[in-house]
Amino acid sequence: MNSGKSTALLQAAYNYEERSQNVLIAKPSIDIRGDKSIVSRLGVTREVDFLVVPGANLREEFNYYASIVLERTAKPVACLLLDESQFLTPEQVDQAMEIAVLDGFPVLAYGIRGDFLTKGFPGSLRLLEIAHSLEELKTICRCGRKALFNARLVNGSFVFTGDQVAIDGFDVTYESLCAGCYLREESLANNRD
Repeated sequence: MNSGKSTALLQAAYNYEERSQNVLIAKPSIDIRGDKSIVSRLGVTREVDFLVVPGANLREEFNYYASIVLERTAKPVACLLLDESQFLTPEQVDQAMEIAVLDGFPVLAYGIRGDFLTKGFPGSLRLLEIAHSLEELKTICRCGRKALFNARLVNGSFVFTGDQVAIDGFDVTYESLCAGCYLREESLANNRD
């Protein structure tokens, strides 16, 4: 969180398109922030080409939308960019690898490793297992150290229980923290309960 992942994805799209190459941008449908758009903290937004629903075959979806782009522009898609890839299923991550390896299209997946309880998201765990390369985008904690964890706040208070994904129903925000600040906030929350 707060490391510039969406900004980096939008920059990658710009770089391809600046060279007159087509890209497809997708994100899991569970990410409802910005509806059908990618929203960067810097204020840059862009509508995705398609949303990936949990049961969808990512490879089939990509091929469908790539055929539309080819028909519309007479030029093939050069790359698939995936935002919020932690919300993909492990099967969809495998399908992303098939797009890259069997179909020959670069796939750049952006996401976070773990949830507010420091547990890996299923999509992220699978990406870590099979990614051809990894690039960490760093952010800093309030204390200035490298942030490692994403702590959840509900109505302004840190919480350390709940579902892995919190989309609706509460005033939920997140703060990127280093390990020391995360453990300190967890201890304070446990003492308050």
